[in-house]
Amino acid sequence: MKRLQDKVALITGGNAGIGKAAALLFAQEGARVVVAARREDEGAQTVAEIIAQGGEAMFVRADISRSADCAAMVTATVKRFGRLDVAFNNAGVVQYGKTVIELEEEEWDRVLAINLKGVFLSMKHEIPEMLKTGGGAIVNNSSIGGLVVIPGMSAYQSSKHGLIGLTKVAALEFAARNVRVNAICPAGTDTPMLASWTADPELKQRLVATHPIGRLADPIEPARAALFLASDEASFITGVALPVDGGSILP
Repeated sequence: MKRLQDKVALITGGNAGIGKAAALLFAQEGARVVVAARREDEGAQTVAEIIAQGGEAMFVRADISRSADCAAMVTATVKRFGRLDVAFNNAGVVQYGKTVIELEEEEWDRVLAINLKGVFLSMKHEIPEMLKTGGGAIVNNSSIGGLVVIPGMSAYQSSKHGLIGLTKVAALEFAARNVRVNAICPAGTDTPMLASWTADPELKQRLVATHPIGRLADPIEPARAALFLASDEASFITGVALPVDGGSILP
């Protein structure tokens, strides 16, 4: 039995990295998948790959920092597939290399708007649709940066720490109504976003060295963790922030 058979899954940031890996995996597990992202060409490619492997999928262009876009992506999902069972709120941006006094207010606002407010807005529109059909499962993509402290990443880490708090609150608010809300916390994962700030081989090697397992994660590995939490195999799990970190030794 496929773990998401007959489920409808919405994945934000499903055009690349962990989100794309999850979109393909969820489709293989029987879900009808909605890929929501800002970059249409990449999103359409993900959808094409799902269809090519025999799945059902559609793309919705969405900027999750905008409430109207979050409402529209959920509305489009329900209009096409009739319901919403699973949401993987994965879209996010990174920030690094600036102390608190060096970081510009505009960059702080941008990172928090996408990484934290964007998940709040997504859940605000996702949860009511899940309640209409008896419940559902939400997985939010936080980060190892939501569990540890890394200097120079104040906006990113504040957003990811906050996302874990938001996840736990939502989990308690809707546990009795059969909506489970959990988070995954990946460490270094070999994605285009990570490559954007580890182009320096020495910096990348230092990052790899913080993982006792001896390598970065492949995007499919955190995607599998998200699949587990979204599936009925995790039916008694809610409010969890699950490290997917290769034994990370970050402080």
